[in-house]
Amino acid sequence: MPELPEVEVVRRGLAEHVSTRTIRSVEVLHVRAVRRQDGPLDAALIGRTVRCVSRRGKYLWLPLDDGTALVAHLGMSGQLLMQPAAAPDEKHLRVRIRFDDGGRELRFVDQRTFGGLMTAELVSDDRGGRVPAEIVHIARDPLDPDFDDEAFIDRLRAKDTEIKRALLDQALVSGIGNIYADESLWRSRLHGRRATGGISRAKASELLGHVRDVMTDALAQGGTSFDALYVNVNGESGYFDRSLDAYGQEGEPCHRCGTTIRREHFMNRSSFFCPRCQRP
Repeated sequence: MPELPEVEVVRRGLAEHVSTRTIRSVEVLHVRAVRRQDGPLDAALIGRTVRCVSRRGKYLWLPLDDGTALVAHLGMSGQLLMQPAAAPDEKHLRVRIRFDDGGRELRFVDQRTFGGLMTAELVSDDRGGRVPAEIVHIARDPLDPDFDDEAFIDRLRAKDTEIKRALLDQALVSGIGNIYADESLWRSRLHGRRATGGISRAKASELLGHVRDVMTDALAQGGTSFDALYVNVNGESGYFDRSLDAYGQEGEPCHRCGTTIRREHFMNRSSFFCPRCQRP
C-alpha cells in the first residue's frame, strides 16, 4: 500500500496539473470506485473548480470552490494519472474526470478496486485547518509543519504496546506503513517488538528523526515501487527500493554489521530486521 512519500509524490503532481481547473464531465466506469459516495459523483463535481490538492497521511483531497472536497484513497493499487484525452484507456480505468479547458484529464486506475473516490464536507481540525470529515480522526504526519513532536513522544511512551504497532497506528501518527516503519526502526537500532513504555524520551526523539529522514529520502527518489502498481501522475515509478536497508532484505547482509537480515510475521504482514543491531 502506498505510504506517505508515495502519496506526497502524487499530491505534488496533481497540484501542478489540476489546481484552478474547472470540471466539465465525470465518467464512472466501475461502481466499486465510488462505493462510499453519497449520491452521483458527477452531480457533485461538474462545474466545480479545484482550488488545490491537500494530503494528510495516506489520504488525498482536492478542495473545491463550493466548500466540499473530492477525497481519494489509493488503497493497494490505486493510481491517479494525468493523461492526454487521446491516450488509450488503461485496462483498469475506473473513473475519468475531464476539465473545461480541454487539457489533460484525470484518471483513477485501480486494479484491485480497494481504493476509491468520494466527495465530502470540509470541517475544522485541531489547528483551524479544513479537512474532510471522514479523516478528521487521522493524526498529522511527521512532515506536517504543525506536527507536535513532544505530544507525539508523550503519547508514544504512554501506550501499552509494541513500538512498530505504535508507528502503524494512524490515530497516533499518520503516513507510516510497513516499509518505512522497518526502515526507521533499523536506523534507530530498535526491534519492532520493543515495548513503547520502555523507550526513553531521547530514543523516541531519535526514532522520530529517523522517520523524517527516511521519508525525506524516499520523497527525493519518487517513493518506493516494487511493481507497476505504484506510479506518479505521469506513470513513472519511484526507486527508493534500491536504497532499502531492512524491508524486503531477508537473507541479505545488514549494511551496518553484516549480519543476515531476518523476516518475521507481524500483524498479517512481514517485518524485516537485523538480529544483531535490533535485539528484541
